[in-house]
Amino acid sequence: MITKKIRLIFALITLVALSFLVRNLYISYSFNNNPISKEDKKEIIREEQRVLKNMQKNLGFEYKVPIIITDKIPGKIYGFTSLDDDGNIKIYLNKKIMRESMDYILSNVIAHEYAHALLFKSGDYKIDKDGHSLLWQNTCVKLGGKKCQKYVDSHDVIMGKLPF
Repeated sequence: MITKKIRLIFALITLVALSFLVRNLYISYSFNNNPISKEDKKEIIREEQRVLKNMQKNLGFEYKVPIIITDKIPGKIYGFTSLDDDGNIKIYLNKKIMRESMDYILSNVIAHEYAHALLFKSGDYKIDKDGHSLLWQNTCVKLGGKKCQKYVDSHDVIMGKLPF
């Protein structure tokens, strides 16, 4: 009798765990195989508008750069800015990172990448410090970047997810 109850409890626990696993696989599959949500797109556009407003206010001009969301960026790179041979500047954001760190991308990465774009545009991009010079830091701050540092601060990402 006790054995049957234990088996039933075990079967129920297994079914619940399996249903969570299937749900998580579905969410992951859906995220990987579909564009980002309309709400996430709106949030990115809102943050870009905030950066452009800060640019106008603090630098006296506005320069809009295409933002491309891609899942082709390797590893834990949150975003990067590119300058091609024709002088075209683009900002790329890592879609794979967005699922877990959208708040960090909005509050830090967009202004960070726009600062690179402005230095590319002005010709003030310097190889020193991998493009994270004092001029870049000052530009990032003027654009409203909260953390204008070279790399993502994992501690900030983790702490930003905590409810307190």
